[in-house]
Amino acid sequence: MNKIIIMGRITKDIELKTTENGVSVSTFSVAVDRDFTPKGQEKKTDFINCVAWRNTAEFVSKFFHKGSMIALEGSLQSRSYTDKEGKNRTVFEVVADKVHFCGSKQNNGSGNNGSTYSADDFEEISTDSDLPF
Repeated sequence: MNKIIIMGRITKDIELKTTENGVSVSTFSVAVDRDFTPKGQEKKTDFINCVAWRNTAEFVSKFFHKGSMIALEGSLQSRSYTDKEGKNRTVFEVVADKVHFCGSKQNNGSGNNGSTYSADDFEEISTDSDLPF
């Protein structure tokens, strides 16, 4: 089983690219605080590289930015490549399947083009007869 769930803040603006086949992909890093801090030490943070594909990539790049709080579900994957100096490198990254907003809209900077919603914006349906099913 390969299931990762993380929540943290995005560390830099998200890059949205398109592959040669026209598939959207975004890459970003999430700063995740560790739950345990040994007595007398400072809190530690892990910086986790993430990638999202297709609609998830477009969603992330549209609604999240540097500093946004994000929660995501996905899987951990590794890939190898040769760097510019000819050295073999391996990177681990979380491939995001589901992405969730966290915190308030003011903290996230996400939403509907600056629109905010309150309970007054919605109408309660008083009887079941108004429902279409």
